[in-house]
Amino acid sequence: MFFYLFILLLAAQRLVELVYAKRNEKWMKAKGAEEFGQRHYPFMVLMHATFFVALVVEVSMKQSVLYPLWPFLLALFLGLQLMRLWTIRTLGRYWNTKIIVLKGEKVVVKGPFRFLKHPNYFVVTAELIVIPFIFQAYWTLIVYFLLNQIILMIRLNEEEKALEQLTNYQEAFAKR
Repeated sequence: MFFYLFILLLAAQRLVELVYAKRNEKWMKAKGAEEFGQRHYPFMVLMHATFFVALVVEVSMKQSVLYPLWPFLLALFLGLQLMRLWTIRTLGRYWNTKIIVLKGEKVVVKGPFRFLKHPNYFVVTAELIVIPFIFQAYWTLIVYFLLNQIILMIRLNEEEKALEQLTNYQEAFAKR
């Protein structure tokens, strides 16, 4: 029961984030922002959507039990959610699931960006380890961790090029 409640809450959170991202996308594009990385985005969405399916299938088939140290992992997951919210709040209307850049804007270097260039990607990568681990879904962990790394290699390259081209990205992170 805990597993299905967890998945339901996680899916609801992701849907709320998508609504917020869509609203931010409309606002940014109305201000003249450009979108990059359209070719890989559907694969990223597919990966994230099928992660839920794979997790449910693996846990249901194996009738997995919680990992013995699940309270620690759940606390880690909750910490990751705080970092996700901190990142979203710090970026405000600039936060998105797509690569959308407004020319001439200064990149955000406060909040979690003081410590990491891409804190949201760190959170997602950590979640793709922690969530399956909680429910001992090791195949899901391995497959989706690897798929995420492939997508991130493509995405980070696209995003950094876009930011370097249209913002003060190089200057802002040159000292780090």
